[in-house]
Amino acid sequence: MKFPFKTLLLLLSFCLLTSCQDDDNFAENNPDIITDNPFEGPVNDPPDDPTDNPTDPNNPVESEPVKYLALGDSYTIGQGVVQEERWPNQLAVKLGAEGYNIVNLEIIAQTGWKTSDLINAVEDNEPHNFNLVSLLIGVNNQFNSVPFQTFINEFEILIQKSIDIAGGSERVFVVSIPDYGITPFGNSWGDPEVIAAELDMYNDHMMQRCQELGIPFINITDISRNLGDSEGALAPDNLHPSGFQYSLWVEEILPEVKQILDE
Repeated sequence: MKFPFKTLLLLLSFCLLTSCQDDDNFAENNPDIITDNPFEGPVNDPPDDPTDNPTDPNNPVESEPVKYLALGDSYTIGQGVVQEERWPNQLAVKLGAEGYNIVNLEIIAQTGWKTSDLINAVEDNEPHNFNLVSLLIGVNNQFNSVPFQTFINEFEILIQKSIDIAGGSERVFVVSIPDYGITPFGNSWGDPEVIAAELDMYNDHMMQRCQELGIPFINITDISRNLGDSEGALAPDNLHPSGFQYSLWVEEILPEVKQILDE
């Protein structure tokens, strides 16, 4: 949604457990990337050292280090919330707390981005050296009345780019578009029923395409609708989700991602 808020391009990289210094360090080659370690913040304690129990066959950290790239728009950078409350950050913290070796998270997202903007950003930045990629995009296409066929075509480009970056479809997941029509902004801007119907069309297409490709499609739209504009559901802008709502998204996303990483 191209709202009158200050837009921000954030490509976020953080390192934990290891120094994240390797020959193909994406952050080192892209000066716009901001580095941070979420485990140093108040969200959670760092996971145990994986060497504490190296012979445990149920210990997921024995798998390869996870390098996670989150692609999206304002929902992915968490417009209106502090960075540790963004859902990719919360997801990484949850995974780390359960013993997964999350060594890198980077975010390519900006408030107001349509599919075309995200395609351009991915092509400009040429992200590489990732083995987990998430994609959440499309709300600004709907908000700006971009032809739906354009979304279909450009979503296909983005899903294929995500697969290429992750090294295979088995390391990609897609998150549905939340319903902003239930927010005070949505109510003031348009007909909530029309917004809901159009977002359902976008989400239905993505879900069908993900099923065809064997990619997990994670529905968080119902969470946004169930919470509505109830207390604590929205950021101070009364449009974007709050950190609390993002935590509920992560509860829905986490099992799917664990299954991806365990395979």
